Amino acid sequence: MPSGLFALLDDVSALVKVSAASLDDVPAQVAKTTGKVSGIVIDDTAVTPKYVVGLDPSRELSIIYQIAKKSLFNKLLILTPAALVLGYFAPWAITPILMLGGAYLCFEGYEKVHSLLSKHPDVQPENEQVQAITPEELEQERVAGAVRTDIILSAEIMAIAYSQVTGQSIVNQILVMLAVAVFITVAVYGFVGLIVKADDFGLHLVENTDNPATQKFGRGIVKFMPHFLRILSYVGTAAMLWVGAEIVAHGIPFTNHLLHDLEHALASLPAVAWLAKVLACGVGGLVLGFLIDQVVRLVKKARSGQK
Repeated sequence: MPSGLFALLDDVSALVKVSAASLDDVPAQVAKTTGKVSGIVIDDTAVTPKYVVGLDPSRELSIIYQIAKKSLFNKLLILTPAALVLGYFAPWAITPILMLGGAYLCFEGYEKVHSLLSKHPDVQPENEQVQAITPEELEQERVAGAVRTDIILSAEIMAIAYSQVTGQSIVNQILVMLAVAVFITVAVYGFVGLIVKADDFGLHLVENTDNPATQKFGRGIVKFMPHFLRILSYVGTAAMLWVGAEIVAHGIPFTNHLLHDLEHALASLPAVAWLAKVLACGVGGLVLGFLIDQVVRLVKKARSGQK
């Protein structure tokens, strides 16, 4: 009897050690997954500040908090369970879903580039009536728009996170995906909060100090932030095209081999290999986005002709 008890304790001890070793690997998996989704994270960070432009500055952090709360809710209680269930019952569907998301990112990236280069911005018709809305309604509309954009990017993030832990235990899969969801949401919206309040901080330095150097620094922050937001928008668009095209390319054997061959050919120059892959994906993303845009236009034209 005692020997049986000791054997049971040994089994429990071994199980605890295995579980501890597995849990120790979670931070490494989270770091690896975060690196994989860095492009989408950059885009998410770049897109969000526009949703508080033109609103009451005193409401900026509250709006960002509302978006962040809904984003975390979607990641934890909708997207993570959906990815785990889909991965268990239909793992073959993960890659096509990733590719659809990647194609959407390319389409959105192309639309942004097209709008930047367009010489004829959209002009509202004179006879079109403008509907007046209250500041509260405008705030709700902005939050809803931000959440719609975020859920697409979040779905891509969680799908990529799941693809990185498919061969691990269910406990590790859950822990890594939940940790990624929390970490990325806090990082993205925490940084967005700092961005949107940076000009207020600069203005505070100008108005509440007599030190000329501090005032000059504050004025520099206020002048720099519009340029920074513009640069961040460009970086976000580039990241969208790069990440979207790379996701699609990895799902197609031929293009996946081309990317690996490109990296292998420049293996002696890692930085050059990375830049070449990014440029190739960026150009490929633009081309794919253009093709999708043409299909969308044809579908819209066909529907309008049927009415």
